[in-house]
Amino acid sequence: MKHIFTFVTKIALKALQSKIQHILLFTLLSFFCIQFNYAQEIKTKKIVVPVSQKKEFLQKKDSLFNQKKIDTVKTDTIGVPKSSVTSKITHNALDYILQNAKTKKVELYNEAHVIYEDIDLKAGYILIDNKNNTLFAKGIKDSLGYSQLPYFKQGSQESEQDSILYNFKTKKAIIYGVKTTQSGMITYGKKMKRVNDSTIFLRDLKFTTSDKINPDYYIKTRKAKLVPGKKIIVGFSNLVIADVPTPLAIPFAYFPTTETRASGFIIPTWGQTNSQGYFLQNGGYYLALNDYLDISLMGDVYSNGSWGLRSESSYVVRYRFSGNFSFRYENLIRSQKGFDDYSKSTNFNLRWSHSQDAKSNPNARFSASVNLGSSKYFRESLNEINSSDFLTNTLNSSISYYKNFVGTPFNLNATASHSQNTNTKEINMTLPSLQVNMDRIYPFAGKSGVKKNALQKIGLNYSMKGDYSIKTVDSLFFKPEMFETAKAGIQHTASANTNMKVLKYFTLTPNANFKEVWNWDYINKYYDAASGTAVEERINGFKSYREYSAGVSLGTNIYGNFSFNKGNFKVRHTVRPSISYGYRPDFADKYNQQVQQSIDPTDILTYSPFEDGIYGRPGAGLSNSIGISVANVLEAKVASKDSLNTEDKKITLLNNLNFSTSYNIAADSLKWSPVSVTAGTRFFKDKLTLNMGATLDPYQIDNNGNRIDQINSNLFRLTNANATANISFSSKDFEKKEKPKSKNTNQNQFGDEAPNTKTNKNKEIKETKLYSATIPWNISLAYAVNYTNYGITNAGIGSNSLMFNGDLELSPKWKVRYSSGYDFKNKGFTYTRLGFTRDLDSWSFNFDWSPFGTNKSYFFRIGVNSSMLNDLKWDKRSLPDRLLF
Repeated sequence: MKHIFTFVTKIALKALQSKIQHILLFTLLSFFCIQFNYAQEIKTKKIVVPVSQKKEFLQKKDSLFNQKKIDTVKTDTIGVPKSSVTSKITHNALDYILQNAKTKKVELYNEAHVIYEDIDLKAGYILIDNKNNTLFAKGIKDSLGYSQLPYFKQGSQESEQDSILYNFKTKKAIIYGVKTTQSGMITYGKKMKRVNDSTIFLRDLKFTTSDKINPDYYIKTRKAKLVPGKKIIVGFSNLVIADVPTPLAIPFAYFPTTETRASGFIIPTWGQTNSQGYFLQNGGYYLALNDYLDISLMGDVYSNGSWGLRSESSYVVRYRFSGNFSFRYENLIRSQKGFDDYSKSTNFNLRWSHSQDAKSNPNARFSASVNLGSSKYFRESLNEINSSDFLTNTLNSSISYYKNFVGTPFNLNATASHSQNTNTKEINMTLPSLQVNMDRIYPFAGKSGVKKNALQKIGLNYSMKGDYSIKTVDSLFFKPEMFETAKAGIQHTASANTNMKVLKYFTLTPNANFKEVWNWDYINKYYDAASGTAVEERINGFKSYREYSAGVSLGTNIYGNFSFNKGNFKVRHTVRPSISYGYRPDFADKYNQQVQQSIDPTDILTYSPFEDGIYGRPGAGLSNSIGISVANVLEAKVASKDSLNTEDKKITLLNNLNFSTSYNIAADSLKWSPVSVTAGTRFFKDKLTLNMGATLDPYQIDNNGNRIDQINSNLFRLTNANATANISFSSKDFEKKEKPKSKNTNQNQFGDEAPNTKTNKNKEIKETKLYSATIPWNISLAYAVNYTNYGITNAGIGSNSLMFNGDLELSPKWKVRYSSGYDFKNKGFTYTRLGFTRDLDSWSFNFDWSPFGTNKSYFFRIGVNSSMLNDLKWDKRSLPDRLLF
């Protein structure tokens, strides 16, 4: 070391000639002195150099000290204590970072950020103490007050607090003024002690789902235990609304905070009706079986002895399929035993919905939509989830499976269907319906599928359909008797067609069809001499029939263009006339049979063995008819007023105006069929849709209302007419559109338009519109009328009603819903429902009301929006007084 100082001194004496050199050498001298003192402290064992710095320090000494001195330091026997910090600590700050090697502390100030393993901490001030293995964080004071509060994140757990003290070694922490969020549950606490990763104790707590600075409500408790990601257990607690304590209190509470579904009890709702008395509804147990399947088991009980059960389940496998299932059963009792009006009934309803992801298998699909049960269920049920089901007259179900055989033109479709009329209580089922289809093939097409002439355009289709049909009534549903009248059969159909151009503008399309039907039972009639009548019997056995037909059609398109107002308004009229001819022989004589039906041998009855078959009987009578149809479309183009826009605006004046009829050449009378007329159009930018239809009969009727072979004096007689109109509009349709701003609009230096504000003395003034002047609303109207006149009597309006629905926002948080209609024929309102909703931020208020009718009822609810505390509510339900007969 003495040699080094001698060398430095000589350099300093030579550098005194310049003031600048003097300053530089003084700085260099100070640096060597510091390094010398630091090396001496290490030698006298005053400082222990961390392992991470020891190698770097020795490398710096290597250029200044001899090898012997370096070896002395390397062989130092002083041990370095093992640190509890097992991972790298990354830290930064905006203002400064102070590191004290002697005390092993690091201070970070202003926007301090520390990352250690899975811990991410942000705060205004952070102190890292490597000696005690602790980390302390707090906010900082500025002109606005206390800011940059510590934000602590570890894994999926996040919290915000006033201050935090964390130990790297024990993983324990003490937090003051904490705010944490667990699955939507916000927790405020004055003090929190973290024992380990799975246990946290808290004092003076507030639980809420309101994210406001001053929560709308909270549950206040003195102490609690939190298991992150699982549960919160609290002691005595009471509800506080708007910082006002309420008398609602509980001795203890349990809040699940799991991110996955968990099983648990479902709290029932209570109420009272005139017929069933007091009741508890929708109470039960929710069972989360796994990540793919859950089930809810619920029940209803009434004080008069009525009860109900309900099971609901949902399932989902991502990227494959999803669905839900529900079954409801009710045992209803009305009045008391011994009274004349006492009655008892049981009803059920089953629903199943299944859908397959389109990407799971593009060549095979399975879907289901099932809705079946008792015909009176929705009219008598005391626990309807959707009151609109009260208006349901039919229940329909369908389960289908589709399979496409790749590389072949064939595909398979298996379907099970169900249709139930709740008024007539008739049920039609097909279990199942199996259909094999062959896509159209072109056996005479040229190479590479080229189809130029009529022969190459010949296409063949084939389809095979097998059905097992059941027709029964509600009382026999799911009983053995429902299968006694079941029918089964198979139907084969094949067709061939082609097309060709005729006289350049016409398209000629000939076709031929073949059908063969197989039945597994048929009708047989024989004469019973004992009774003197014909007796009918059903025979189980195979019997078939075949029929064929042929036809040809000729059609073309005619275009007419008209210009008005110097070409600014153009109208295009498209007419598509078509004439067809069809021929089918009389197949009834071939398959019909005869039987004596009375004691008179000449009294012969002709019948078809297939008259009760699943696909009907063979075609009776010769069909040799000509069909005529004309379709019209009327469109317009309006030239734009903008000279820069050269594209015309297209308008559809008439979507369709169609006429169709037929003439049977083989008929001996009434050869013309009634003329069918349909029309449809749209107005007001497609806001209004109007459709009309009519049937015009060219023949007169006699005094009994039967058609006779005489043409009407006024050519046609109106037998049926209908019209529907639908329109939807809202407040947005009446808002004035803002005119596009000119190109010289004020822009900033980046080319962006300046905000829509006014400036007055360097103060920005924003324009605010009153909400009451622009109340959002929307309404939908549907009008339908029908007229019938098939004979002398019963002519007139069949139905005439106007339906409407919509909503109205009285304020940003008040909304009114309505749905009703008026029947002009019966002079009364249809099913009416009103709804009121009030958004209370973290709470919501709902009131649904059916003010009159057989389904008169109301439902009131006020409660917390969050699903975490959805049982924190009060609801009141008034059920309709059902009539079982």
